[in-house]
Amino acid sequence: MLRYRVSTGFSFVILLLCVLNVAVHCKTLKRDVKALNEIKASLGWRVVYAWVGDDPCGDGDLPAWSGVTCSTQGDYRVVTELEVYAVSIVGPFPTAVTNLLDLTRLDLHNNKLTGPIPPQIGRLKRLKILNLRWNKLQDVIPPEIGELKKLTQLYLSFNSFKGEIPRELANLPELQYLHLHQNRFIGRIPAELGSLRNLRHLDLGDNHLVGTIRELIRIEGCFPALRNLYLNNNYLTGGIPAQLSNLTNLEILHLSHNKMSGIVPLGLAHIPRLTYLYLDYNQFSGRIPDAFYKHPYLKELYIEGNAFKPGVNPIGIHKVLELTDSDFLF
Repeated sequence: MLRYRVSTGFSFVILLLCVLNVAVHCKTLKRDVKALNEIKASLGWRVVYAWVGDDPCGDGDLPAWSGVTCSTQGDYRVVTELEVYAVSIVGPFPTAVTNLLDLTRLDLHNNKLTGPIPPQIGRLKRLKILNLRWNKLQDVIPPEIGELKKLTQLYLSFNSFKGEIPRELANLPELQYLHLHQNRFIGRIPAELGSLRNLRHLDLGDNHLVGTIRELIRIEGCFPALRNLYLNNNYLTGGIPAQLSNLTNLEILHLSHNKMSGIVPLGLAHIPRLTYLYLDYNQFSGRIPDAFYKHPYLKELYIEGNAFKPGVNPIGIHKVLELTDSDFLF
């Protein structure tokens, strides 16, 4: 019995030493330590006070830096998530972020970042979520963003991006959420976006986009998973093509405040789960087909500011659609 206890205790000590040995040798990759310290130097005091110690992943007595998530890969720890938002960061996009090659999530939203997104962003091959909305970022979106093949969520709304929407976004096969709302984009919406098989939410509202919806959906079988389409507050012209009814998963169609015209096609009322349809402040005419008023899911049909014939009535009480973060971030 004594021999058994000694043997068991010895084994436990050996196991403990092995665990401690792994912990000792499991250092944070020098590349990531250097990058985070460069970011720390560029972000200013609002972040620095919460980033204590030499190792961003923690070093024994000190925890990992706030907003930094690490994971173990082999003998090293690497930074996989960086979330520093709503702390009034001022200055250019920290280029050192693009040295964190194992990042899967980058969230710098609701700050005061300026300047362009650097083309080096294309180095983050494992990135799944990129959230830069509510900043003051400018210039064009670099085409290198199309190299982020694992990206599922891209939030660039409420900035000052300009130029055309890059066709390279169509190279992101896993993309589900694309938010480009309230920027300064011009030109036509690239029809190539329709090839994104997993895209569920496309928000291009409040820009300076031109062209027609027909151009957007010209690819056969386009947007097979799309649920929410926001094209409001642009300069779109032409009518609503009957082919739009082929987007059978559509739930929200927001076309308000454009220069569109023509009649509302009956086929639109046959989209099975269409719930919100916003046509207000365009140049639509004719009548609304009765099928819309019998639609089992349609809660709101807003038609003010058009040239519809007398007797055409809206459905529901119009309100600005306000989606919470939880509706589209997760």
